[in-house]
Amino acid sequence: AAPADAKKLISELTGGAEQQDGGVTITLPEVTDQARHVPIRISVESPMTDADHVKAIHLVAERNPTPAVASFHLRPANGKAEVSTRIRLLQTQVVVAAAVMSDGSVRIGKARCKITGGAGGCG
Repeated sequence: AAPADAKKLISELTGGAEQQDGGVTITLPEVTDQARHVPIRISVESPMTDADHVKAIHLVAERNPTPAVASFHLRPANGKAEVSTRIRLLQTQVVVAAAVMSDGSVRIGKARCKITGGAGGCG
């Protein structure tokens, strides 16, 4: 995949809503030799009330063979908009998180992870 494929996928996942940078923090290692299980945490600034909350967080890896990594669906009862997991990355790349808010807006966060050593986790 290429960054353009990832951008298209995010547009499809978010219904083509206008994307705004900010409000989404991605925490993952800047450099790792463990491409098969890269720890990642995504947090979104939100009060998580009935009137103002995160509905979904879509995670996309720009250069994986299949850019779609995961989608998390949230509700105000979650208390805070934060998820963590481990992902596989084929090579050094940018990981993008798109947070769909209850008002229909979309916030974007990005982080880069450099893969060192042998073949990446998706090969």
